[in-house]
Amino acid sequence: MPIDHDRLFKELLTIFFTDFIALFQPELLGWFEPDSVTFLDKEIFTDIFGGERHEADLVANVRCKGGSACFLIHIETQAKRQPDFAPRMFKYFVRLHEKHRVPIYPIAVLSYDSPRTPEPDSYSVAFPDWEVLAFRFRTVQLNRLNWRDYLGSHNPVASALMAKMAIEPKDRPRVKAECLRLLVTLKLDPARSRFISGFIDTYLRLQREELPIFDHLIHTEFLPTEQEQAMELTTSWKEEGIQIGIQQGLKQGFHQGEYHALKRLLTRRFQTLPDDVLARIEAAPQEQLEQWLDNTLDAATLEDVFRNH
Repeated sequence: MPIDHDRLFKELLTIFFTDFIALFQPELLGWFEPDSVTFLDKEIFTDIFGGERHEADLVANVRCKGGSACFLIHIETQAKRQPDFAPRMFKYFVRLHEKHRVPIYPIAVLSYDSPRTPEPDSYSVAFPDWEVLAFRFRTVQLNRLNWRDYLGSHNPVASALMAKMAIEPKDRPRVKAECLRLLVTLKLDPARSRFISGFIDTYLRLQREELPIFDHLIHTEFLPTEQEQAMELTTSWKEEGIQIGIQQGLKQGFHQGEYHALKRLLTRRFQTLPDDVLARIEAAPQEQLEQWLDNTLDAATLEDVFRNH
C-alpha cells in the first residue's frame, strides 16, 4: 500500500510526545506534567462559510501550572510547501480555542524536502495606525535542521527525524548509520524500536551504491553489541516487505500469487507504479517474477528491481 505519511508522523509524535517536546521545546518540560498527557479524539473543524473540513493533526491535553492546556501540533507531510500556511495555523488555533477555552500552544512540523527557505512562524493583521492581530506559533522545519546537531541528544524522536533533516547527498549513508546507532543505544522495547527503525528506513532509503558505505560504517564504527542489534534491524528492513507480499500472494495460484506479491511489495516500497510497469509485471512468466522478487530485497530504486544481475 502507498505510504501514509500523515499516519507515520502522527504515530511518532503520539508514542513519543514527551520526547518530541524535550527535543524541540525543552523549557516546557517543567511547565506541564508529562504523566498527564491525553490525546483528544480527532478534531474536525468545518469552515463556516466554505463548508470545508479541516482536521487538526494532533491535539494533546495536559495538566500544567495554572490549570489545563492543549498542544496543537499540525503536521505538513506534503511533498512541497503548501500555500497560506500561516493563516491556516491561525484558523486551527481559533477553532480549537473556541471549542475548549483553554490556553493553546501551537506547533507546526514541516517535513517536506523543498524548498529550504524559512517558513513563517506568525500571522498578523495590521493597519497603518495599529496592529490588530499578532499570532505566533512554533515551527519545526526539518529541512532547515542540521542532523549533526542531534547526534548526542539520546532522544528517540531525534533518531527518527534526523532522516528527514537537511542532508548532503554524500552524507546519506552516514546519517542512516547514525540514526541506527542512536536507536540501538536507547534500548527501547522491541515494538517501539521496530517502529523507529521502520520510520528511518521509509525516509532514508539508500541507493545501491550507498549500501557498501553504510555496511562499512556499521562494521567499523559500531561497538560489537551495537553491530548485532543494528544488523537485526537492517535484516528486518529487507525481509519485512517480501514476507508481506508473499503471504498475500500465497492465497492465490502460484503464478498469480507471485504477481500479486510483487505488485504489493513494489507499491509498498515505491508508492504509485506506472502503467507500463504494471503491464510488464502482468505479462511476465513465473521465472521472471521470482527473479524480480529476489531483486526487490536489495533494490534501492524501481529500476534496480528489473535489472539483470
